Amino acid sequence: MMKDFDSSSPIRLNIGGKKFYTTVTTLTQRDPDSMLAAMFSGRHTLCQEEGYVFVDRDGKHFRHILNWLRDGVVPILKDSKFSELLREAEYYQLLGLIDGIHAVQNKKEGEESDSELTRTDILKCIQSEKVRFRGVNLSGLDLSKLDLSFVDFSYACLRNVFFSRANLHCAKFKDADAEGAIFHNATLRECEFTGANLRGALLAGANLQSANLQDACLINCSFCQADLRSAHLQNADLTNANLERELFWKEQI
Repeated sequence: MMKDFDSSSPIRLNIGGKKFYTTVTTLTQRDPDSMLAAMFSGRHTLCQEEGYVFVDRDGKHFRHILNWLRDGVVPILKDSKFSELLREAEYYQLLGLIDGIHAVQNKKEGEESDSELTRTDILKCIQSEKVRFRGVNLSGLDLSKLDLSFVDFSYACLRNVFFSRANLHCAKFKDADAEGAIFHNATLRECEFTGANLRGALLAGANLQSANLQDACLINCSFCQADLRSAHLQNADLTNANLERELFWKEQI
């Protein structure tokens, strides 16, 4: 068993049988809130086998994770491989890599988007006091980092919309189709998601305090590091949702 690591010394990892060499600095510096950073922070005791720290995950894409931790560049992969890498990034709670993967995917999908409006159209609209996109098709749009507080998206098609770091305080998503939407690090306090389809949506790091998710479809959603305090989840379908409780999940039901 081992606990303390010299940040500058080499460290050996065994990821599902594949061997890697790196340093604690590489594993902890770029994304200090990740699971990897927590593992090697000195706060946790790790199991070592034959000089390797063992992690029970598929090591197929761990080299891409290490390269991103080293230089911050998201690799260019086929869509199927991106999905596999995304799953590993979610497991290690590397929110910066998750964000980067979706940014690359949305850039490619943007050329084929059938959205009725553009980001520029949205920017013009949100200057009004009351903004409604009820029933509008906005699929595939990049709406990241916008102030969309109190906007009404009820019944809208929001598939694969990129809401990363957006302010959506008190926004309405009643019965909206937001399958695959990205809400990474978004502010979703007191939002209305009643009956919404959020299948496969990414809500990692989102602030969902007092949000209403009753009767919502949350199948395969990722909530790692999300704040779900006082959120309403009655009758929501949480099948296969990622509700990482051990270190980061702050939800209280």
